[in-house]
Amino acid sequence: MSVQDTIRQTVTDNPVVLFMKGSAQFPQCGFSARAVQILAACGREDFVTVDVLADPEIRQGIKDYSNWPTIPQLYVNGEFIGGSDIMFEMFQSGELQTLLGQPQQQ
Repeated sequence: MSVQDTIRQTVTDNPVVLFMKGSAQFPQCGFSARAVQILAACGREDFVTVDVLADPEIRQGIKDYSNWPTIPQLYVNGEFIGGSDIMFEMFQSGELQTLLGQPQQQ
């Protein structure tokens, strides 16, 4: 299976996937930590993380897959959403909570 096939299978088999540096329990960069915090603030604890630092092929492959140059990258229901800045903007507007199936907090 190619790296692209592996990535495609990961994002289609799991409703919420975060490609990040490190893990949800131990993020290895500030942007990845912020992305995990945003998902937690949306009430999502049931997301899959992929540590791009563990596999250089995945690290480059996810950038090619999404045509997006930076990590972290969030996928919801197989669709690329964006990185931590986009996640934060969507969280502030309530759009991310809606996308994740969580009620907006007022």
